[in-house]
Amino acid sequence: MVAETNVPDLYGPLLAKALFPAFEAARGRPTVPLLRYLEGTERWSRPAIRDLQAGFLRRLIRHAYLHTAYYRDLLDQRGLTPADFETVDALEQLPILDRDTVRTSFEARMAAAPPKWVIEKTTSGTTGQPVVVKYNAESRHWRDATRWRGYGWSGYRIGMRALHYWGAGPRADSWVKRSKVAIDRALKRDLYIDCTPRGDEALLTAVQQLRKFEPQVMVAYTAGAAALAKFVIEHKLRSWKSFPVLVGAERLWPHDREMIEQAFGPVFETYGCREVMLIGSECEIHDGMHTSMEKLVVELIVREADGTVRTAKPGETGEVAITDLHNLACPMIRYITGDLAVAREYEPCRCGRGLDRIGPIEGRVTETLRDGNGNAVGGLVFNILFGVMSHVARKFQVIQRLDGSVVMKVVPNVGDRLPEAENTKVHEFARKYLPATPFTIEYVDDIPLTAAGKRKVVIVEKPTS
Repeated sequence: MVAETNVPDLYGPLLAKALFPAFEAARGRPTVPLLRYLEGTERWSRPAIRDLQAGFLRRLIRHAYLHTAYYRDLLDQRGLTPADFETVDALEQLPILDRDTVRTSFEARMAAAPPKWVIEKTTSGTTGQPVVVKYNAESRHWRDATRWRGYGWSGYRIGMRALHYWGAGPRADSWVKRSKVAIDRALKRDLYIDCTPRGDEALLTAVQQLRKFEPQVMVAYTAGAAALAKFVIEHKLRSWKSFPVLVGAERLWPHDREMIEQAFGPVFETYGCREVMLIGSECEIHDGMHTSMEKLVVELIVREADGTVRTAKPGETGEVAITDLHNLACPMIRYITGDLAVAREYEPCRCGRGLDRIGPIEGRVTETLRDGNGNAVGGLVFNILFGVMSHVARKFQVIQRLDGSVVMKVVPNVGDRLPEAENTKVHEFARKYLPATPFTIEYVDDIPLTAAGKRKVVIVEKPTS
């Protein structure tokens, strides 16, 4: 039975039209006017959007050449100057930026001139090797506006009650920080529920919170939303009207889409990473994901056996390479995210937007662990932990043995083990998310890649017969 409500929502429109714009403006963030700008450019023709990209790219290359040691040396070694980058296609003259290089070149890529970096983030380590990213305010503003634009294609608008069924990292250290986060979420009408525990009790609690909160939209890990949807369907718990569900972080399989739509409402796939945030998002046509062209150059590339790199052909799977057009503080040009996606030949989308499309994403499949009670636990949980521990560990891998025990392999940054404080934190994290599960840390010198060149973060051993 679907719940009905006739209570008018007065706070939502007030938040969207007055409070949020005023709050952003007071903090010097042009989020709302930039969002309005993007809602216009998305309707431009593809050549016009590519010209806009090219202008931003020329500025980025010029700034990187003049003010970073890494790109100045790189262009000089190849006999290139900023004048050689008149079009977006000219990016092919530069090598790709893999994770090893992005780590070792970090200081050399820091610009010696303004704009300076204002935000530092560490990736969640989906490939097992976290990366530190620093970026300037302009990049942050474009990230925020692009996210709201992409989410808006699902019907998600500023001011809506939004349920975030997402991973929960370690709590903030201080009461002040925790209080600030709680107040901010309450004012913005955001409810966060940890999607990692997936036993019946945790799923039932999530349903109860959902009913009480009455969300108008959900943002969720794909596998988390699918697990909750399956629970709702199996136990016949749905008692709410349909609302859009935006999913990301893992691949969306057709059967998962069907379950989520049956349990909650229409599904919109998104793709992003902490290095640049939203890369692509599905529109109402549900035919691939439009890329954030005004903010990024998104390439799908194929590395040949002889070492050459080429653009993936339509229908072919390629590695995702991204260039943040607005990060002048620490440029990342042709950065390999570690994900795989299917290339698409350009054709106008029936929605009328001129933005390129990619998809599906094929490199975000995370295996599911089981705790000592047999409950499913999302494998991304340890990615979340290491997203805030890159200062003590370079690589990691979690293996669940056939007997149910879990071993975390770790390559420490310094010495042969984690500092005691971090070691304690890891074990506490494991006890919370993998109760009654034998858990050990194994220190290793390296964690080898698979034959496909990937590092599997989570391995669940399966019987051989």
